[in-house]
Amino acid sequence: MTGGTVTTVSSNGEYTFTKPNRESITLLRGLGVEGDIHAGVTVKHRSRVAQDPTRPNLRQVHLIHEELFDEARAAGFDVGPGQLGENVTTGGIDLLGLPAGTLLRLGGEAVVEITGLRNPCLQIDAFQHGLLKQMAGRDDEGNIVRKAGIMSVVVTGGVVRPGDPIGVELPAGPHRALERV
Repeated sequence: MTGGTVTTVSSNGEYTFTKPNRESITLLRGLGVEGDIHAGVTVKHRSRVAQDPTRPNLRQVHLIHEELFDEARAAGFDVGPGQLGENVTTGGIDLLGLPAGTLLRLGGEAVVEITGLRNPCLQIDAFQHGLLKQMAGRDDEGNIVRKAGIMSVVVTGGVVRPGDPIGVELPAGPHRALERV
C-alpha cells in the first residue's frame, strides 16, 4: 500500500506543549525520538507517569496529518506543524483510518508501529481556546471521534526528514480499529 510524505519533523527536550520544527529527527528503536522529552521505554507523558510510571511507552512517536491543520485553519484557528506536540507531520495519508499494528516506513530506514489514537487533552484549549472541539467530536451514534493524530513505537531506528516518503504496511487481518492510548 502506498503512503504519503513526511512534511515536517519536530522534537523538544523540555516539557512544553509545542515542539520546534527540525531539519531532521533520529528515531531510536524501542525509545522514540532522540533527545525528545517523551522518548523512553516507559511512559513519559505527565498524566501517564502520574497514573503508573512503569507502564510501557506506547506513545514514543506522535504523528499528525497536515490536513488536520487545514481543517482547523478553515474553522478560524492558527495552528501548524509541531504546535500540537507531534513529532512527525504527514501529508497525503489517512492516518486515522489505519488499523492498529500498521507499520509506517519513514524515509529509507525508520519504521514505526501504530499503537493507537492520541487522546486530545485540555492543553489544546490552553494553546488556543476552542481548538479542542476541532480535535475531538462525536459521530452520528454519539461516539467520540479523536482527530489529534496517532501514536506509535519505534521498530527500526533511523533519520527522518521533511520530504521523506511514507510506506504503509497493513497488519494481517482482521484489522483492529485504533483506540485511545
